[in-house]
Amino acid sequence: MTRAPVPPFSWDDAVKKVRMAENAWNTREPAKVALAYTPDTKWRNRSEFISGRVEVEAFLVRKWEKERDYRLIKEIWAHGEDRIAVRFAYEWHDADGNWFRSYGNENWKFDTQGYMAERHASINDVPISETERLFRWPSGPRPDGHPGLTDLGL
Repeated sequence: MTRAPVPPFSWDDAVKKVRMAENAWNTREPAKVALAYTPDTKWRNRSEFISGRVEVEAFLVRKWEKERDYRLIKEIWAHGEDRIAVRFAYEWHDADGNWFRSYGNENWKFDTQGYMAERHASINDVPISETERLFRWPSGPRPDGHPGLTDLGL
């Protein structure tokens, strides 16, 4: 089974793949999100190293238990035949109600079927006040008319 679009990626394919990933992560459904990765996917997320879909799903469960009211925007940075570089920002709050905006970069590598085989993410968290929030759409994928990172000056 393939997960279109598949390599080699055109610019439009890569942009579509980025938005598909953003929409999936904004569902905050770990089991669904994990299906976008190869069974033996390799990740580096901050300082954590993750192998395989089972570990990806467990990681995402932990992540979204900590990062409440999570809202994410991804934007393509560059692409190659089977690779995509992404920059992103997401907003969330902890159990005490402290808000953060997390900024990061990801490098993705895909297999021939369109599943992500590698994900390398570097992320920094910046405390923000509730009034500084920019990602205020209802829970779920970002609405089509909502500005992206560049339009928001991020």
